[in-house]
Amino acid sequence: MSMRVLVVDNYDSFVYNLVQYLAQLGAECVVRRNDEVDLTEIDGVDGVLVSPGPGTPERAGSSIDVIKKCADTGKPVFGVCLGHQAIGVVWGGTVDRAPELLHGKTSIVFHEGKGVLDGVPQPFIATRYHSLTVLPETIPAEFEVTGKTETGIVMAMRHRELPVEGVQFHPESVLTDGGHRMLANWLKVCGYEVPEATVAQLENGMRTLAAAAKQ
Repeated sequence: MSMRVLVVDNYDSFVYNLVQYLAQLGAECVVRRNDEVDLTEIDGVDGVLVSPGPGTPERAGSSIDVIKKCADTGKPVFGVCLGHQAIGVVWGGTVDRAPELLHGKTSIVFHEGKGVLDGVPQPFIATRYHSLTVLPETIPAEFEVTGKTETGIVMAMRHRELPVEGVQFHPESVLTDGGHRMLANWLKVCGYEVPEATVAQLENGMRTLAAAAKQ
């Protein structure tokens, strides 16, 4: 029986990179635009990924409702960039302009190896495309910050009890270290353990691509 993931597409060009990574790890993805999601579909999948996208969480179609339904039912949900911000909004966090505007730039992220960041280099390089952020002083009490930049911008957070996690950066970027491992860690939360050999092979391939991209 395959692992099924509902991917909420916030009209973003990076969505199919995420879908490709998940497929390489063994997941079957069902992709729905944020204004076409049927909330009952959540019951038939093992996990939900809320994608990056333009604009604010409040204008991201049904993304917020999807996250609320996942929280109510205990369904694992992973938010990327806009999806991460939407998670913050659901629990009362404030999303506002980031102190630095980064589109296609890399940053060093410091972390403690928790959640999706388990086994990821410390620190690691992450690719960022965002002008908004969940303000650190408004991170909900139910969440712990699991990754941040040297300047304190929140790059990852996870719920202390529920299987809810978000990252501000793009794990599916060729220049992000450990993207496949992060998604494999999340799939484990969804009930599917990706063989270590598969993760290692995919990570090695991405390192080769990243080295070529930097030349």
